[in-house]
Order: sequence, then C-alpha cells, then structure tokens
Amino acid sequence: MILAIDIGNTHMVLGCIQEEKNQVIRHIQMSTNKIETYHEYAAEISRILSLEQIDPHDFSGCLISSVVPSVTHVVAEAVKLLTGREALILGEGIDIPLELDMNGIPASAIAGDLLATAVAAKAEYPLPAFIIDMGTATTITVLTSKGVYIGGCILPGPGTALKGLIADTSLLPAVDFVAPDHAIAKDTVNAIRSGIVYGSAGQIDGLLDRFTLELSSREAMECHPTMIATGGMGRLIAPFCWHKIIVDDELLLKGLGIIWNQNR
Repeated sequence: MILAIDIGNTHMVLGCIQEEKNQVIRHIQMSTNKIETYHEYAAEISRILSLEQIDPHDFSGCLISSVVPSVTHVVAEAVKLLTGREALILGEGIDIPLELDMNGIPASAIAGDLLATAVAAKAEYPLPAFIIDMGTATTITVLTSKGVYIGGCILPGPGTALKGLIADTSLLPAVDFVAPDHAIAKDTVNAIRSGIVYGSAGQIDGLLDRFTLELSSREAMECHPTMIATGGMGRLIAPFCWHKIIVDDELLLKGLGIIWNQNR
C-alpha cells in the first residue's frame, strides 16, 4: 500500500492506494496549515490514520503532489517520521507518463495536481478529455485524442468567488453552498447562491464549448471530449452544467498511484 498526498491551498487529501490494482481504499481530507511544523503534521496524520485503523508502517512508499511549496517538505518530513520512508515529490526528477505540447515548458514547471489528473484521465477514460478540477481555483486541462497534454485555463473557484464577493461588499451576507430552487431568485441569500452555483456552471459550460471548438480545429475533425470533474466542488457544480460531466473524486489520487508505479 502506498500513501498518496495532494497538498492544495485549502485542503490536503490523503489516499491509501493498493498498488497492484491502483485502487484507492481510503480517501481522507484534512486542512492545509501553512504554519504547522512537521511534528504537528505527523501527529495529526497519525491520529487520522489511527481512526481509519491504518498502521503507518504498512505503507511501502509515499508520493506527494503540492501547490503549496512552503508546506511540501514539511509534510515530507512528517511522512518520514511516521513511516520511516522518504517521500517522492512530484516535479523533482519524477518521470511522468505523459506527453506534453506546452511550447517547451517541462513537466516540472506544471502543477503536479494537473499532471496527475491528466495521467489518470488518459489511463481510464476515452480521449480526447477535458479535466475540470474545482477547488480554491478551478482549472480545466485538455488531453488530445492521442493523449497529449496541451494546456488549459485557470479561474477562481466557487468558494474563492464567494469569499471575494462577501469581503468586498457591505450588505451581502455569507451563505452556504446550497443550490437555489430557481436561477431567478426572490431574496438576497438565494440570489447569491444562484450567482455562485449557476454562474460557476455557466463559466464552465462556456469554456468547455470554446475548448471543444479549438480542439476540433487543432485536430481537423469534430471532437466529442470526455468531460471529467474532480476536486472539492466538482460534485456540487457539475450537475448544473449543460454538458454531460463525469464526476470522479479519486481521479488525482489514481493518477498519483500510476506515477508512483512508473517511478518506484
């Protein structure tokens, strides 16, 4: 069993993965804290694994993907303290089983979570594919019909958009992420919910349409990409999009499992 860790800006995801079948057998979320020491992270991860009845010494290795550089090596040290094993860190001499067409930009310059989800999408879904990862930031990345990673876009995630809206206005209240009954809302709370939920879905639909046109032009044929959503907000927003979007909460962890097997 390996420990796959994805460190995001707001949350960190721990995945316990059975190596032979690349099967995620535990999927655990915890907060990303930029000021915790490696001893504090080790204690917190140990408690969580204990609740799940998992012995840290059962892990044969660990792979870390991170978009928070200040936390990356802190967590790596915590993993070493817990398991006795050195963690592999995505982007540091790690072989990624993915062809890139990024104007010469190397894989090490691309966020590890984007690469990992692309690796998993290539392995598990029909191509071409659009991967929508909704977290603090929402990203959409593109794999061609030949499985080549060609880029994508970044926009504020629904939570980030809501936070900015509330912070910069005097009279608007904080609301929870509950879908409104109607897009045309009758009160302020539901108007905000409508704007965030349907607005986020509309942004994604519009970008997916543009991406499809551009990819069809690039490949000189009509494309019908597989569309996959993942990330913390994926399951909430995807059902409100017009496009048929598959929700796969474990896409990133499965990608890390594939990368581990490629490098172990």
